Amino acid sequence: MPPPKSKGGKMIGLINWRLKVTISDGRALTGQMLAFDRHMNLVLADCEEFRRVRPKKKPGQTETPPEQEVKRSLGLVILRGESVVSMSVEGPPPVVDDDKKNALSGGPGRGMPAGRGMGMIPPMGVPPMGRPPVPFPPPGMPGPPPGFRPPGFPPGAPFQAPPGFGGPPPPGFQPPPQ
Repeated sequence: MPPPKSKGGKMIGLINWRLKVTISDGRALTGQMLAFDRHMNLVLADCEEFRRVRPKKKPGQTETPPEQEVKRSLGLVILRGESVVSMSVEGPPPVVDDDKKNALSGGPGRGMPAGRGMGMIPPMGVPPMGRPPVPFPPPGMPGPPPGFRPPGFPPGAPFQAPPGFGGPPPPGFQPPPQ
């Protein structure tokens, strides 16, 4: 059964079809075409590679052993269009039930936004920490830079690092006026 005709050209009509693609080094890749672009780069799912291997001639053998075809399963493949020599249709797209097409299967876990920075503070305030703050910075960390204001401090409020945190101020440092 040939692929259906489509308005976007022949290639768009082959989306989801199973294709056999021969590449410039002689290998043949068979897989379901998921996408392509103007350079003929292809994305193939459930891809398998077929290549012809000529076994080595053992000493004492007069005739060459026959070629063998080696199959290797690759999975998802992005194939550079520059290496595509030919393409042919191997089979139609897989049949999908209308009931299953729109239904998403439930997975483990829960959906949460993946944001950056500080998370939202719960309405009851900041949860207490399990241990007191460390009086010294970790190795290699000089402490907060001058003028650093942690989140939650109003712009006019002076902020001073806790005693012993960050070491002595750098030369020429002037504390902000109070």
